[in-house]
Amino acid sequence: MKKTPVFLDSLVTDMLRLRAICPFSWRVFQFRPISCEPLIIQMNKCTDEEQIFDFIERNKAILSEKQVGCAFDMLWKLQKQKTSLLKNFEDVRDHPQFLTLHNLATNKFKLMNDDTLVNVLHITQQFAGESHDPLVEALVTEAWRRLERFDIKLLSEFSSCLADQRLYFSPLMGKIADIVHRNLETTQDLSSLSVLMVNISSLISRHFQQQLVNKTELLFDTIDSSEVDVATRITRFLRNIKYCYQPLLEKCNNVFLSNVDQLDLDSISKILRLYKFLQFNSFEFIMMAKKKLTEMIPLCNHPASFVKLFVTLGPIAGPEEKKQLKSTLLLMSEDLTGEQALAVLRAMEDMESRNSHLIKRVTSVLHKHLDSYKPLELLKITQALTFLHFQRKEFSAKLRESLLSYLKISFIPTEVSFLVYAISLLPSPHLDEVGISRIEAVLPQCDLNNLSSFATSVLRWIQCDHMYLDSITGKQLKLLQKLDHYGRQRLQHSNSLDLLWEELKSVRGKTFPESLLEETIATLQHFVDEINYINVVEIASFISNTDYLSTLLLDRIASVTVQQIEKIHPFTILAIILPFSTLNYDPPQRDEFFGTCVQHLNSYLGILDPLMLVYLGFSLATLQYFPEDLLKSIFNIEFLSRLDSQLEILSSSLSARVQFHLMELNRSICLECPEFQIPWFHDRFCQQYNKDFECILDKRKKPLPYGSHNTALGQLPEMPWEPNTEIVGSRLPPGAERIALEFLDSKSFCRNIPHMKGKSAMKKRHLEILGYRVIQISQFEWNSMALSTKDARMDYLRERIFGEVKS
Repeated sequence: MKKTPVFLDSLVTDMLRLRAICPFSWRVFQFRPISCEPLIIQMNKCTDEEQIFDFIERNKAILSEKQVGCAFDMLWKLQKQKTSLLKNFEDVRDHPQFLTLHNLATNKFKLMNDDTLVNVLHITQQFAGESHDPLVEALVTEAWRRLERFDIKLLSEFSSCLADQRLYFSPLMGKIADIVHRNLETTQDLSSLSVLMVNISSLISRHFQQQLVNKTELLFDTIDSSEVDVATRITRFLRNIKYCYQPLLEKCNNVFLSNVDQLDLDSISKILRLYKFLQFNSFEFIMMAKKKLTEMIPLCNHPASFVKLFVTLGPIAGPEEKKQLKSTLLLMSEDLTGEQALAVLRAMEDMESRNSHLIKRVTSVLHKHLDSYKPLELLKITQALTFLHFQRKEFSAKLRESLLSYLKISFIPTEVSFLVYAISLLPSPHLDEVGISRIEAVLPQCDLNNLSSFATSVLRWIQCDHMYLDSITGKQLKLLQKLDHYGRQRLQHSNSLDLLWEELKSVRGKTFPESLLEETIATLQHFVDEINYINVVEIASFISNTDYLSTLLLDRIASVTVQQIEKIHPFTILAIILPFSTLNYDPPQRDEFFGTCVQHLNSYLGILDPLMLVYLGFSLATLQYFPEDLLKSIFNIEFLSRLDSQLEILSSSLSARVQFHLMELNRSICLECPEFQIPWFHDRFCQQYNKDFECILDKRKKPLPYGSHNTALGQLPEMPWEPNTEIVGSRLPPGAERIALEFLDSKSFCRNIPHMKGKSAMKKRHLEILGYRVIQISQFEWNSMALSTKDARMDYLRERIFGEVKS
């Protein structure tokens, strides 16, 4: 028998002695793995939550911070593998061992590395049942302490955790924005940057917004063309900052078009909503979306999925698809939730669908849930039902009651403005003293958009509320004076165009109160030197919507466009030209300005959106500017076929407007540029003009019988005509003339001066080409004190028509 070596005897003796002295240490030494790896491998083999929870129960005494993080990660991965109907967040959250895991994380979070910390925070938020989970608060605090050392990827993940808690305006999100700003120049990860851009967009300055746009444009080509999520986030960022930046939107749109197969109903729905808000038109994407969504109609048999399909496809569907959508929805209408009913109602507004049976079904669901809607949702309901001409006293009364109950307790200016505006749309729009006092209480906090909304509502009350006129009007007029005072105060305190524009860009110019509009234009004129290629499109659009002629601002817009045209995207040229067309104004460098704009567009005529091209041609025609290449690119069979395809997916009202502008443009070219030899595509329309009154006078200014000389304009000379040919007059007896009388209301003139707008000036020009002597009478003149009697008006008409002056 071999003898045991002495050193082994000694080792065994020492180990037994150690076990006797420290039984606990021996137990740990014997059973705890040398590394944490085996436990993590065991967790990774778990296939359901119960196995993970069993593992936690067995090993809770020895789990390290890394293993705790791994357990959270496994639970989250299992949830992500399930469909939305099979996810069981509540079951996981209520399990006793989830509480154990929660407590372990609470005790060990300070030991976690940065990645594990943020990941556990994200997953805890997904499972959290309480609005203020102590673990979430502790993890956020710890992450804040470590913030400066986070890389951009981790920073983006942490910002998303804050966004999930709606902490967009928190000091912590502000700190993240500052870190992004300081490190922007060296940032190369667009995927992470796009997440941060969306999350910090509510806090950053206009200058920083532009820096992010520029950086994104620079990095865009570094991402893979399949990065749909990145493109979607960039589009969301542009939506959040209300900036329709064409170059980036086109790049994002190309990503979407290249990855059609990846886009599901949710993705398409999200993209179309973003495009609608930004007023970005992509005919190719809409047609692709329409085709793909139409194929989904028979596949969506659950109310939730079908409502989303109805809302997304409805506004772009053809007549047959719309009919199918409505009939299917009628069958499901009894099962709609309050949220789904509101979504359907808004879609019907977009579709301009006044299907009374469907509206009745949807409003019955709305009625049941009316008490649960928030102020903004109540406004959307009111706007949609007003547009759809739905009237039911019982529903309107309850809707008004809900709006008033919110108004009595609301103290947020924007929310109060929503409620007041919604009430002003109802059949009885008056407010009692409590309502008026609520408006007065928030006025010092209001921005220009809120003040404009209040003023619009008060003016509607004054015009509509005849029943309460005597008792309420005085208070309403005082309220208007206060609105005017606070509006002027905000404008006078503006110290830069960027800050002013933050408030103005949401204001609807046509409803802006006169007094505030005048002060606003004066403030814009004060900052005229700050207008540049970055903001020129937005300023031009605002002026177009106000109908206010400021030659100083328009001259600056023209100058900036000419000098910085290479920095202006071609697709925004229409917005720049529009105020000149609408207000009938030629800048000093007219030919250079219009020529520069058209030249900048020429290479894009083949890909320009058909609607935009029609509006552009019409706008230039009102200004008597007729670029031949642009116009001939419109009036050809290929373009008109493209336009017809696009008109099919537009709402009926928008389609009608586009067709009307096309016909007006056709008439304008045929009358003013016959040398182009563009035919009458819309023969009957192009050769007729509606007039308030017309007559024929002989050479002695005596009226002639109308019938024998009322020749149809369809018998016009063959093309080409000579310029200024008196087409109609040439068929009258020698010395006779046709008289066209036009009464012009306030909409025919600029808001600030009696300067005729573009369309009225063009109509006068065309009637004169057609051989009429045109007499235009403005409502300011017709309703003046000088013409307050019937005799005075008759004398006035005799003088204008016959040249008779009463002695």
